[in-house]
Amino acid sequence: MITFILARADNGVIGIDGKLPWHLPADLKRFKALTMGKPMIMGRKTFESFPSPLPGRRHIVLTRDAAWSAVGAEVVHAIEDAMALAGEDATVIGGAEIFALFLLRADRIELTEVHAAPQGDAHVPPFTGWQEVARQDMPDEGDRPAYSFVTLERG
Repeated sequence: MITFILARADNGVIGIDGKLPWHLPADLKRFKALTMGKPMIMGRKTFESFPSPLPGRRHIVLTRDAAWSAVGAEVVHAIEDAMALAGEDATVIGGAEIFALFLLRADRIELTEVHAAPQGDAHVPPFTGWQEVARQDMPDEGDRPAYSFVTLERG
């Protein structure tokens, strides 16, 4: 089972300058709950966006840079190697290039739809051909935009 876990704005933005363009504590809590104890497959930039490796999870980093390494990262250079390390139940957490590489292999998407249109330099297109199986809508709060927790499965 390969599960994507991401937050994406209505305009497709997922990041800017290596950061999220919003701060949604409930989304961060959901991310932690969905990834705890699981191998996470990510690109180098996503790994480098963390202040340090996230506790309780494996960090499998897919990169083209053969010389790159970092404490806490299990470095691979091919999708098949990432899958071999991750095993049966993998989470893919970004960024945009990694989502594109794994899209045809994904079984489920745990998506936070952020109802805003922020500026960004990392984008993910809409997930077409997927079936929505769960949705929880959350209202805006102060300067935080409204958002929805959505679960998608292959249609």
